[in-house]
Amino acid sequence: MKPARRTFLHLATGAAALPSFARLAHAQAYPTRPVHMLVGLAAGGPTDVAARILAEWLSEQFGQQFVVENRTGMAGNLANQAALAAPPDGYTLLFTGPNSTISAALYKKLPFNFLQDSVAIASMMRFPNLMVVPPSLPVKTVQEFIDYAKAHPGQLSMASSGVGASPHLSGELFKFMTKIDMVHVPYRGSSAAYPDLITGKVHLLFDNLSGPALELIRSGQLRVLGVTAASRWESLSDVPAIAETVPGYDVTIWYGLFAPKNTPAEIVAALSRSVNAGLSDPKLLARIAEGGGAPMRMTPEQFRQFVKDDTEKWRKVIEFAGISAD
Repeated sequence: MKPARRTFLHLATGAAALPSFARLAHAQAYPTRPVHMLVGLAAGGPTDVAARILAEWLSEQFGQQFVVENRTGMAGNLANQAALAAPPDGYTLLFTGPNSTISAALYKKLPFNFLQDSVAIASMMRFPNLMVVPPSLPVKTVQEFIDYAKAHPGQLSMASSGVGASPHLSGELFKFMTKIDMVHVPYRGSSAAYPDLITGKVHLLFDNLSGPALELIRSGQLRVLGVTAASRWESLSDVPAIAETVPGYDVTIWYGLFAPKNTPAEIVAALSRSVNAGLSDPKLLARIAEGGGAPMRMTPEQFRQFVKDDTEKWRKVIEFAGISAD
């Protein structure tokens, strides 16, 4: 082979390899500046607290700041829209939970498709809702509640923290699976519902384990009938799972990390590895457990399938409940 031709072929081969080499070098250097994690719910709430725990871990692991930004509005969808429209370079991420899978069915005119426009990076944690009633209601078990509700159709009221939130849809799923008739009474947040629940003006509330329900249960102001997870929750092992009475009932609040579609696979993999490493770290696990949560370890592929299944589940419940939002 002539020297000139040999030189040309070496140059051509090197040039062809440049794009993949550049991507690899970019991923190995990532991140070279602060990363923004958008959260669509209010500062100080359970989603925000979990995001800040994860951001602190990632900052330590990558040597760059992962900064939590709260962009509230439209049930978290303003943050979703901003994150999914950001450049797919790994520097704008989304930390979210079931509000995103619920919104996919609840909102008819979202300017994005969550499943199609996002990349699932890693799940972080999960925890159940609690099913609580006032002590004045003459029921002590899930089955007794079902029997009482069927004996008094349309006479019981189910409070919620707002239309379309996971506590509301936990109740709608319960109604759907048990074929009972209750009146839905939405409040502006669960804290607004508790005074009426305690006095018996409303008869049932599903609320997050991380909310104020546990203290009210311990003080005797409320009675807990069950947890919404598929099986008993480790930190509340004496409380039955609703599924023990209603087979197949399962609602857990989950949190995880997402990126815009077309984010380089190498960056997604690096973030996923780091999150899952954290879910084996005793200090991070202790912080998750403080809020009653449990680690949720999944590969990006498993997490994506989970999100797809969760979206379909809530779509069926929302259609049954006949609710929608513009």
